[in-house]
Amino acid sequence: MSGSLPQLEGGLFLTDGGIETVLIFHEGVDLPLFAAFDLLKDEAGTERLRSYYIPYLELARERELGFILESPTWRASRRWAAELGYSEAELDAMNHKAIALLAKLRDEYQGAAPVVISGCVGPHDDGYDPAELLSPGAAQRYHATQIRSFAQTPADMVTAITMTSSDEALGVARAAGEAGIPAVISFTVETDGRLPSGERLGEAIERVDTSTDPAPAYFMVNCAHPTHFDSVLDAAGRWCERIRGVRPNASTCSHAELDEAEDLDAGDPDDLGLRCAALREALPRLNIVGGCCGTDHRHVARMRDFMLESAV
Repeated sequence: MSGSLPQLEGGLFLTDGGIETVLIFHEGVDLPLFAAFDLLKDEAGTERLRSYYIPYLELARERELGFILESPTWRASRRWAAELGYSEAELDAMNHKAIALLAKLRDEYQGAAPVVISGCVGPHDDGYDPAELLSPGAAQRYHATQIRSFAQTPADMVTAITMTSSDEALGVARAAGEAGIPAVISFTVETDGRLPSGERLGEAIERVDTSTDPAPAYFMVNCAHPTHFDSVLDAAGRWCERIRGVRPNASTCSHAELDEAEDLDAGDPDDLGLRCAALREALPRLNIVGGCCGTDHRHVARMRDFMLESAV
């Protein structure tokens, strides 16, 4: 099922940066509940989202690299949508509309290198400090609604971004398998390299890998600075070979510190790019880079350049 994903064949792929923090801090957009999908409710918001993706697509086009278009739907699941006043039918329409926007961008930018469309799935609870950790069964039931929506669109895959526990990741992977669409799992970690649930990164990856059929296409790490997890990577561990992507935060601050911050910490794009390239020593299959909180196209540009230099 996942064999058709071109990023599995190697070659460097880019994706976007921290969409919510770019829109809020750089563009002054009000995003209730961090919900970028809410912009799809009118033409002006849809055009703003389209414009957001263009600089990243251009970075890939400049070097003839693959690109993964991640939909702006991190909050487009039942709990968050209900808090924003969306009915289930309206939410389904929004998830379809998000993929339709990306399909138009793919038509425009598809060239020598492939452009992949991913339906973004976010956590049921807070991605920094979850108050409730779902069981695998509850997570499967919860995420199945959004994943079924994506399976009815041109999306090539779904990516669960900022997963805080292996239980919720298991639920996502099983829901994707049931819907017949490839899944990617991206875990977040605290400054000690452990998931917010307290699990070790390697243990979480191995648990999801061995407990789902089909297993996820690959794994990623996001919403954490490389200094938070580089020390826990084991180059000899098979689980490291399952990590193909990183989407780091710009800041070295902890999740708790970022929650309290009033200003954006954009970090150092050069240092971030170097650190991402250095991760290849422990992650031999790393070929997908993008950003998370605090990052923008400048950070992704430096990741691209240092990754290409390290491959020479």
